[in-house]
Amino acid sequence: MSGRLAERGARGAAARVSGRRGEVVAALWLMLRGYRILGFRLKTPQAEIDLLAVRGTVLAVVEVKRRASLEAALDAVRHDQRDRLRRAGATLAARRPGLKGASVRLDLLALAPGRLPMHIPDAWKGA
Repeated sequence: MSGRLAERGARGAAARVSGRRGEVVAALWLMLRGYRILGFRLKTPQAEIDLLAVRGTVLAVVEVKRRASLEAALDAVRHDQRDRLRRAGATLAARRPGLKGASVRLDLLALAPGRLPMHIPDAWKGA
């Protein structure tokens, strides 16, 4: 493997580890706020869901982003990805008896260096 490919592979591995750590931090943050975590990195035909959480009658499909700013985190999730995540959440809710009737919401949990996590419920409402 050339030096350039090895470097790229190492960066990718580091990004995956960082992403997993971020998802654990995000899950703990949500649990402290009364959410029950139903799953991590759930693969569906529509999309991969970082975190699936429930609180009351709300099923939150949570996208976790580690960026320098909240704006960068919001911008990192494209419109087509948001649509796929919403459809994936609706499909999961319909298939799980305990979630029938739950309202599906797409949330963002943004992580930035040196800052507390920021949870934005219904982050792309109307978008």
